[in-house]
Amino acid sequence: MGHDEDNDKTQVLHGNAVPGSPHDTVPGTTPSVTPGADAAARRDRAVAAAVEQGVVGPAAPVAGLLDVDGIRASCAALHAAFHAVTPPGTPVLHAFAVKATPLVPVLRLLRGAGIGAEVASPGELALARAAGMPPAETVLDSPAKTPAELREALALGIAVNADNPQELARIDAMTRSALTGSPIGIRVNPQIGGGAIGALSTATATSKFGVPLRDEDAREWVVRAFLDRPWLTRLHAHSGSQGMPLEMMVRGVAATYELAEEINERAGRHQVDTVDIGGGLPVNFGSDDETPTHAQYARRLKARVPGLLDGRYGIVTEFGRSLLAKHGTILARVEYAKRAGGRPIAVTHAGVQVATRTVYAPASWPLRIAAFDAKGRPKSGPTVGQDIAGPACFAGDLLAENRPLPLLEPGDHVAALDTGAYYFAQHYSYNSLIRPGVHGFAAHGDEMRFAVVREPQTLDEIVAEAGGGAERDALRSL
Repeated sequence: MGHDEDNDKTQVLHGNAVPGSPHDTVPGTTPSVTPGADAAARRDRAVAAAVEQGVVGPAAPVAGLLDVDGIRASCAALHAAFHAVTPPGTPVLHAFAVKATPLVPVLRLLRGAGIGAEVASPGELALARAAGMPPAETVLDSPAKTPAELREALALGIAVNADNPQELARIDAMTRSALTGSPIGIRVNPQIGGGAIGALSTATATSKFGVPLRDEDAREWVVRAFLDRPWLTRLHAHSGSQGMPLEMMVRGVAATYELAEEINERAGRHQVDTVDIGGGLPVNFGSDDETPTHAQYARRLKARVPGLLDGRYGIVTEFGRSLLAKHGTILARVEYAKRAGGRPIAVTHAGVQVATRTVYAPASWPLRIAAFDAKGRPKSGPTVGQDIAGPACFAGDLLAENRPLPLLEPGDHVAALDTGAYYFAQHYSYNSLIRPGVHGFAAHGDEMRFAVVREPQTLDEIVAEAGGGAERDALRSL
């Protein structure tokens, strides 16, 4: 068995301790100089500039911030990680999971950094196309593709991974009636088990995704499907997710590789030429350190599944959270500070509408909170356990509970860290709260510049989405 010492301490699961100094450093440790430290310094500069420039203030009390330089650095590190473990000329496509941050300017930034797109709905495909993602660098995965979705993808030449026998039968019929340049594969479930967050575990015995390889006759069905269809050239599996240790992820990839080898041996030719290993690299939500890294994962794959990376197979990855999470911040103004039962409560404009998973499942999705003063400077002073509350009308709308932070006052700011993935994707319109704007930032010398990624939602847009346009009298006409 291969052994990667770099990974011994990076089995990052969901239940990170979230300690409570102003920037949530672990008590009793000395921070080291790391890329994460550089990103933290940029973030602090961006917070101060966002307050000074009015990106966040009384008129816009909550906004998302994205670190453009950090995103580019993560893309470069991902490319380097897989270049280091594959021979020159090996086809490697890194397709960003659009669901993680479905914003067209972000997708365009990623495209400029050599990253493609993995889409799982007509909406995500539309976003990828609007960002200029080439069909040859786009992959369609979904357990519920409609005939219309399949026809569009096949007409465009987008790679398609069939989820089940019924979907493959649909593709059979479509390819008989019209030629396609799409690479086509089958998604399999290696059934390696679940991680720490059951709702995110995609490779359990009963997962809804893919063909379950350990079910009776399922593996043979997959092999026969390839032998009967020379145009099937890809295998896909996604065994990773937040809460999954690297070793389990590697086991899922190894099972998929072994199946590709079996198919090719029985076919007597190199029919499966590409293996899509999915994404799901977990993220450290407990500190600024970026662990585990894509390089650690790639080295672990090289040690455990060397044949996959020896140049005989093209590789597709579908990372999302691990590329963007550490480069996003939700910054919110403290509107009021109060007490209840002796505990301080900072009432802010960031709650369930921007951090839905954290509010409803705080044990699985704890967030680090950083405290800033009214000018956006890191707040100092003795720490006091306090609740960081959102604006929604239910008691559980809390970003953090009894979190030790310098005592917050009206006009101060709180920053929810590591929110660059999923937190800008899952606006929850409870109380018809406005979807906040998102802004990219980058340093230019001593100046911090911002660019609008997504404008804040307007009240008129809320009314229109609630049927307040031409439909407003629809029910009275019945």
